[in-house]
Parts: sequence; structure tokens; C-alpha cells
Amino acid sequence: MKNIDKFKNDLALLIEKGDKLNISMKYECFPVEIEKQIKTHIKDEKKTKEYITKLLPFNKEYQSWYSESLVLIKQLLPDRLSDFVRLFEKPRTRKEIEYGNYVMEDYLQGLRVTSGYGERKVGPDAALNQFDQQLNILKSIERRFESSLFDIQQLVQADLLDSELDAAKELNKNKFPRGAGAIAGVVLEKHLTQVLLNHNLKITKKHPNISDLNDSLKTSGVYETATWRKIQHLGDLRNLCDHNKLKEPSKEDVDELITGVEAITKTIF
Repeated sequence: MKNIDKFKNDLALLIEKGDKLNISMKYECFPVEIEKQIKTHIKDEKKTKEYITKLLPFNKEYQSWYSESLVLIKQLLPDRLSDFVRLFEKPRTRKEIEYGNYVMEDYLQGLRVTSGYGERKVGPDAALNQFDQQLNILKSIERRFESSLFDIQQLVQADLLDSELDAAKELNKNKFPRGAGAIAGVVLEKHLTQVLLNHNLKITKKHPNISDLNDSLKTSGVYETATWRKIQHLGDLRNLCDHNKLKEPSKEDVDELITGVEAITKTIF
């Protein structure tokens, strides 16, 4: 169950950092008011100043927080991924910037909108609510861990696949490339089958191979042509290990197969 522990630990660190960024962002928008609140809580002017100097630089730290949170949400709460991204990216159809459509990307650029008379219409503080929503989406993952409805099957499977790939690496290291490649191929098949299930997709063939699974996922729009080609190549390497008795797969061939499968299992869900 090591993946579950890892996810919980990563989540706890991201939530802790998110809470700190939330304070930093509010201080950037309303320094006088937030300093008063901090001083009221700490009740010491010197310690208040020290606390403020240690606030995270929002623009510098937010990008890494966003990227890491994106990966975790994609894995554990995929139905909220588009909401999380929407709060960051500028809407393509946006014609006028208002409080309701001001996003984190605008905040990072320090975007301010004024009227024709120079009056302030929208400023960075419009993004405070957007970041709150992003942080709440991230925090909602905690409730999924606690809920009996949370399906841990994929996390358990991820542990098993990692173990099988470790075994493949060891076999290849000890000059058993065919066996190593065969194991890596099985891992790829298992993972692609799980991805189909994740997207409620079915395949009519009774015993689909890597190519069948790959074609189905591309046709259904789960990923694009570049990923499809990469998986097809991995399938060819697997076939070299499983079926081609005229040519012996090299250690480099199998290293490429194992590395490629490992990347697919960590990025395609």
C-alpha cells in the first residue's frame, strides 16, 4: 500500500504549502489589513515582522504548487481536473475582464483593469477567490481518502505494476532480456486495460493486445497521435521479446521498453 502513503504524504505537503500561499496572496493584496490580523494573533510586533518576512513569495512558489497539485488531482480526483485548470487559465472566449473571469494567470502577471476614466475596475484581489477554490479542490482529496466510496484498486494496482517493472529491470540487468521484455509488455497491457476502465470504454475483442488497446484509447480521444505512436513502438519492442525468435532483443531494446512503460503508467490515466 506504499502508493497510498505516498499520495497522502504528497497531499499533506501540498495542502500545507497551499495554506501558506493563501496567506501570502492575501498579504500581497491587502498588506495593512493582513498585518493587523497577524499582529492580533501573534500579539508581538517584532514576531509579526519576522512572520511576514518569512511569507512565501507567491509568484515564485505558486507555479510549482500548481504543477504538483495538477498531477495529484489528475490521479486522484480527475473529475475536478478541468475545474482546477479553468481557475488558472485565461478563458479563450473572454472578451472583457471582470471579477468573475479574472484567473490565476492574470494574477501572476499583475493584471489590472481600469475604466476609461482611470478608475480601477478589476485588480489582483479578484483572484483570491479563484485560489481559494483551487485549494479547496485539493483539500477535497482528503475526504476521498477517508470515504468508504474511495476506490483504492488503482493505487494497489500501481504498486503491483511497479514491483513487476522492478523485476523486469533485474532480469534485464542479469542478461535475460526476453523475460524482462515479456514482463514489461504485460505491465503495459494491464495499465492500458485499466485506462479503458477509467474512461468507461469497452473493447469488443475477447483477448485484446497492446495494439488493440492503444487504437481504442486513441480513437476515443484519451490521448493524441504522438502518445499512440510511442505506445505502438513499445508494443513492437514487446513483440520482439515475445514472438520474434529470429532476432534476439538487446539489453538496450528492453531498457527502452521498460523505461517507456514506466513513463506511460505514470502519465496516462
